[in-house]
Amino acid sequence: MSSTVSALSNKNRGWIVVFAGLAINLALGILYSWSIFKDAIHDSILRGGEGAFTWEESALNDPYAVCILVFAFTMILAGRIQDKKGPRITAFIGGILVSLGFILLYFTTSYALWVLGFGILAGIGIGFGYASATPPAFKWFPASKSGLIAGIVVSGFGIAPVYIAPLATYLVGNFGLHNTMLIFGIAFLVIVSGCALLLQNPPPGYVPLETKKSSFRHKVTNGSGRDYSASEIFKLPSFYLIWFILFIGSGAGLMVIASISGMARASLGEAAFLAVAVIAIGNASGRIIAGFVSDKIGRVLTLFVLLLFQATLMFMAATLIGDQTSALVIVLFATFIGFNFGTNLSLFPTFTKVLWGMKNFGINYGFVLTAWGLGGFVFSRLSQTLFAANGNHHLSFYIAGTCLVVCAGLALLLGRIQKRSQAKTSEALAAHP
Repeated sequence: MSSTVSALSNKNRGWIVVFAGLAINLALGILYSWSIFKDAIHDSILRGGEGAFTWEESALNDPYAVCILVFAFTMILAGRIQDKKGPRITAFIGGILVSLGFILLYFTTSYALWVLGFGILAGIGIGFGYASATPPAFKWFPASKSGLIAGIVVSGFGIAPVYIAPLATYLVGNFGLHNTMLIFGIAFLVIVSGCALLLQNPPPGYVPLETKKSSFRHKVTNGSGRDYSASEIFKLPSFYLIWFILFIGSGAGLMVIASISGMARASLGEAAFLAVAVIAIGNASGRIIAGFVSDKIGRVLTLFVLLLFQATLMFMAATLIGDQTSALVIVLFATFIGFNFGTNLSLFPTFTKVLWGMKNFGINYGFVLTAWGLGGFVFSRLSQTLFAANGNHHLSFYIAGTCLVVCAGLALLLGRIQKRSQAKTSEALAAHP
């Protein structure tokens, strides 16, 4: 009886950690609302006058691109700290840095200081906050639920613009862009620090309940069945395949997210923030659904199908998205792009856990996530440069679509590597049952 009560208590604590991580990501997901802030900066440039922004149009995505890059590379350090010091202190650092970054933006229109505040300080803070959320949640649940748990936790980051986009639009419209930054900065400190108190790892020796069949399946799908260090994963072909696929998949999605509000303004006007909210709904649902489906049919097959779907959307967008595009087409495009992009953030943490173990998950996933940051930086900067030169995003869509088709083929190669690892582990388990 006491063991049953203890199991239920641990399960409840596990879910508290899951939803605390979800709440932290709900705050940090303000990154995906950059297009709202970018539009306000662009309007200020056009109006001119005292106190107006004076940036070059080709530089409008730079704070966002730098934030993505810094966020991703910070995950290496933040993941290491999370592995060694635990999730609470990691989350506290994240909340403080994001808050400082946004409060800095209250005081300035300087391009350099916006890159510092939104790009560097907030980017580092988001990296620390994000690194603190998923690892402790993973540890409370069995391997058979890895995809689902990862999907729920990271869905907060994706769905955040559903409330942040209309909130930011309202605040900017009524209080101005700079006051909005101050409000967000204070809110970040309170929310992230409060949720950090609820993050905790399981007690030493804790093993999540799992059926015998699922436990065997986990051992088979866990590659060699051992924990890899960060230096060891660099010797594995699977690392480079995973890194490159994430680089392309995330870069293509982040390129669209950075510009979706501007794409939608011709057809939706002041309600363009709805496109940001819709892409966020797709983003969050993609994380949960892909995580759940991958637990059932496998991560490789899920990844292959979604990469082809995303490539198809990019080629369709190259011919359909323009100044005269209907609101319905914009909304559907935003939904599906968001869905496909979101799948990356639930599939790749699970790949990291399953292939290389949980002991060094934080730093290992940090190295994987550098692909997300570089992809977002390269594709969003390329997209803005091509748009400034051509007045449309068509060439960007064609480039992204072609790269995604290549990655679908690489996903199949990743599957072959994983099957070989599974076969070796099955033989080892048969020899030492």
